[in-house]
Amino acid sequence: MAGTRYGDAPTVGVDIGGTKVAAGVVAPDGRVLARLRTETPGRSKSPRVVEDTIVSVVEELRAEAQVRAVGVGAAGFVDERRATVLFAPHLSWREEPLREALSRRLGLPVVVENDANAAAWAEVRTGAAQGVDDVVVVNLGTGIGGAVVLGGCLYRGRHGLAGEFGHMTVVPGGHRCECGNRGCWEQYASGNALTREARELVLAESPVAEALHQAVGGDVRRITGPLVSELAGKGDRACTELIRDMGEWLGLGLANLAAAFDPELFVVGGGVSEVGELLLEPARAAFARSLTGRGYRPEARVVAAALGNEAGLVGAADLARHAFPPSEA
Repeated sequence: MAGTRYGDAPTVGVDIGGTKVAAGVVAPDGRVLARLRTETPGRSKSPRVVEDTIVSVVEELRAEAQVRAVGVGAAGFVDERRATVLFAPHLSWREEPLREALSRRLGLPVVVENDANAAAWAEVRTGAAQGVDDVVVVNLGTGIGGAVVLGGCLYRGRHGLAGEFGHMTVVPGGHRCECGNRGCWEQYASGNALTREARELVLAESPVAEALHQAVGGDVRRITGPLVSELAGKGDRACTELIRDMGEWLGLGLANLAAAFDPELFVVGGGVSEVGELLLEPARAAFARSLTGRGYRPEARVVAAALGNEAGLVGAADLARHAFPPSEA
């Protein structure tokens, strides 16, 4: 029968973003055995369109493996039962009973989890935090996502909404955030923040931004976080300074999280973190400067995530495996 070559009880993990659905068949040891990625079709982000896309990719993967459960990592607020997407900022999900809908259509057990929680769980199980019980994971993408693992268990909070670190206020009255507030952490330490700062530098006609100006032909709309990271990696001084500034904001936020959770380890992931030590070195320095009780307490380590873009689907699949043991699936 299909799937026996994959060994014991593979599950499917699905990672849903604002524009894509990535999925894979994942073995118990975290290996991705088959994978698919597709864009959300057309401009529609309606619940039914995204649901259809999820069903389609899972069904295609089931042709390759006899899977027994599905885990879905969704970018949004997921309730404590891991069944309903309460709110998704980049999709039209509002109080969406996703687990019930997918279970009915697929005929398989389904668990729904916040995407940052899923990615954090993958890092704990098979990635940079393997063997560590108290971990805070911070994902730097367009915004900032996060998750907390305490005592080896995901901490979701009473309503399932813990880990929204990006919306901690770090600058009262600061930059306006999409959430409606001002001065949120993600307005200073995220891909959007990096892009905004780079564009402002070019618009100010700063001579230090010449490489950025030339790279986009003077069209600031073409400046993106990945472009700034690329130029920084090539040694451009202005872009390196922008990354370092962002690292300092990152370190400040990590110090605040250390005061709240006292983890052994911080894992920094997401697309912006791919610049590595250009970001992490100033982050560690700012973290050490800002840490409450510095000099009189152990400092948490700050490391880069290990699993890259597949962390979300790997973690979702593993959470489904644990939610539905073989006797229940």
